[in-house]
Amino acid sequence: MSPFNRAPARFYAIVTSDFSGKKVPISNFERDRSINYKRIEDNLAVIKERLKRPLTLSEKIVYGHLDDPVNQDIVRGTSYLRLRPDRVALQDATAQMALLQFISAGLSSVAVPTTVHCDHLIEAQIGGEQDLARAKELNQEVYNFLASTSAKYNIGFWKPGSGIIHQIILENYAFPGGLMIGTDSHTPNAGGLGMVAVGVGGADAVDVMADIPWELKCPNVIGVKLTGSIQGWTAPKGMVSVQLTVGWRDSVYAGNDVILKVAGILTVKGGTGAIIEYFGPGVESLSCTGMATICNMGAEIGATTSLFPFNRRMSGYLSATRRDESAAASEAFAHNLRADEGAEYDQVIEINLSELEPHINGPFTPDLATPLSKFKTAVVENNWPAELKVGLIGSCTNSSYEDMSRAASIAKQGIEHGIKTKSLFTVTPGSEQIRATISRDGQEEVLKDAGGVVLANACGPCIGQWDRKDVKKGEKNSIITSYNRNFTGRNDANPATHAFVASPEIVTAMAFAGDLRFNPITDTLNDANGKPFKFSDPNGFELPPKGYDPGQDTYQAPPESRMSIQIAVDPNSQRLQLLQPFAKWDGKDAEKLPILIKVKGKCTTDHISMAGPWLKYRGHLDNISNNMLIGAVNAENDAVNSVKNVLTGKYEAVPDVARQYKAKGKNWVVIGDENYGEGSSREHAALEVRHLGGTAVVVKSFARIHETNLKKQGLLPLTFADPSDYDKINPFDTVSIIGLTTLAPGKPLTLQVNKADGSTVDITVNHTFNENQIEWFKAGSALNRMAEQTKA
Repeated sequence: MSPFNRAPARFYAIVTSDFSGKKVPISNFERDRSINYKRIEDNLAVIKERLKRPLTLSEKIVYGHLDDPVNQDIVRGTSYLRLRPDRVALQDATAQMALLQFISAGLSSVAVPTTVHCDHLIEAQIGGEQDLARAKELNQEVYNFLASTSAKYNIGFWKPGSGIIHQIILENYAFPGGLMIGTDSHTPNAGGLGMVAVGVGGADAVDVMADIPWELKCPNVIGVKLTGSIQGWTAPKGMVSVQLTVGWRDSVYAGNDVILKVAGILTVKGGTGAIIEYFGPGVESLSCTGMATICNMGAEIGATTSLFPFNRRMSGYLSATRRDESAAASEAFAHNLRADEGAEYDQVIEINLSELEPHINGPFTPDLATPLSKFKTAVVENNWPAELKVGLIGSCTNSSYEDMSRAASIAKQGIEHGIKTKSLFTVTPGSEQIRATISRDGQEEVLKDAGGVVLANACGPCIGQWDRKDVKKGEKNSIITSYNRNFTGRNDANPATHAFVASPEIVTAMAFAGDLRFNPITDTLNDANGKPFKFSDPNGFELPPKGYDPGQDTYQAPPESRMSIQIAVDPNSQRLQLLQPFAKWDGKDAEKLPILIKVKGKCTTDHISMAGPWLKYRGHLDNISNNMLIGAVNAENDAVNSVKNVLTGKYEAVPDVARQYKAKGKNWVVIGDENYGEGSSREHAALEVRHLGGTAVVVKSFARIHETNLKKQGLLPLTFADPSDYDKINPFDTVSIIGLTTLAPGKPLTLQVNKADGSTVDITVNHTFNENQIEWFKAGSALNRMAEQTKA
């Protein structure tokens, strides 16, 4: 029987004094599944007896989903927890490889509610309707594969045009106290509804879909105490009351500047290994979607996830999105949806919202935070291009009804003064529901009248899906977005583009000015008659007064009968390729491996496996491997995609050299710098390295998701015990990895560096493998290990 037609043993009905056994659906699309608050309650009774201390909110939710609360070792920052998530979410670019791996596992159905969302493959070119039609034509093979595979394995499928995965999740699936994993680094967006939502690689998703507990290193907890109340340009100054079916909403507040400030404090790796948990009286001044924005961008500081305690804003949003039962259940369970009194955090940051001013972050990194009042000076002193070429609002980070309302309030002022945006201006609705609602309520028309181009309900320029024509590649220029990520070349593949990140209303105002030196709080623009005017504070609605318009139906439910569904992958396809198992470990230490590349400086997953035009190959491992590490800087010559081939003595493209080494039976290693693999959750950055013959990646430090992805594919992610040992390695040395035959948790390995003169240097390297993960390495991959266990 399909798991969608019965409730697995670990899914329980809610049993509280208020509900007396009433089952509350986990979503409106999966009404035969129930929210599992009873499991959390039971688990926490065990955990509190064991730990005998107050718990943070994140601990309550995470420990409430333990597979074995009685015997689970629990030490923050050390233990590996085995967890049972409530659901899995896949975006189309990563879903291809995840589903190919799931097919390889030989199972008949997913074990937990799972959805696929088509949002990454739509390129911004002309406008929403035309771009969507073009994407459907170009990606038909991939969409057919995803749709048929989803139907075959009982997965909900959201068609192209539905919207961005994180907005669809927030609008339909997230619930307070839930645990979800998603194959996108911005999965934490659901923390705005009090859910622990974690970005993972596809192999982790396959484990959960296959009914295997998910492993997560027990997170530390960083507390962010919010006091005061946001106002002005940081959010609306005026109080707006609106009568809704869900009750009174007293004001509208956004959260951009909170997370921009936190990013500046913690930097891109300051949250690694931790959950960021917000608390304090200031939380009440944030809207639900504003809290989601903050959690979304928590990925930019390396956090495992971020979340907020349950409050009336969440309850109102649940009701507004047609989930009254979930709202009522959350209210009844609220005692476990907030931290215990006296709960201890590993670090506490305090932010007074009353003193917080708007921030602009960038360029080239999301943690370079500059207050708006000092930004003009920063532009001049750093010689950043002052002319603003493009302003872009929307994406998964800032495309709620509230965001669009606030941006439209600025656009309306410009129109009333007879002017349009000087910069090119694009608008990306986060979902079909948002698009339909702002179309009905007039914000879309206002944004268009101001000069805006409304793009498809998809990721678009945020992830490099942008056919940009206004500047040439290599031309120095500036853009400003309300997106979450601004690494070099991220949006338009132009390394000379200076990308800045701000709130939608700041972006909109600056687009009217066409100049980064403009401060909309203090500066004036000239109207159509040459008369100066100053923008008033932005305003808007937290929730639509007339309720949400769902728009077009873009959801494909799993069919009742799935036996006859066929999934065909053309062996000659350039977009899809069935997977072959990786080779098992040979049982020996690795001897005298060449260094494919010694990477210098920042190396994100964009550097390792670029997005943009390469997205079309996400389902074809061999083809996409042609982008492996082509954006990484070679420490030997400061060049990208140019490494010396030790077989020929010539400088060639990185993947070409790797393929030649592989053809000669030579495995190789990568040497890297700090926070290696930050950014996206894309496991292709690990799969490609494994596919082309990599054995190990040795770095100063890893980003969490990438380290796990490397382990899952049978690679050795190793870190220098002394980071300065990075400097002892010459790109033309060979290295041996000593100690693999006795690989054990907590036991360091030796990286023996073999010099050209015959001398050797022994370097201690650490790993974070546990016993189970060591079995992945020995089997050749986590998927291989799963197959071994299935056969047994």
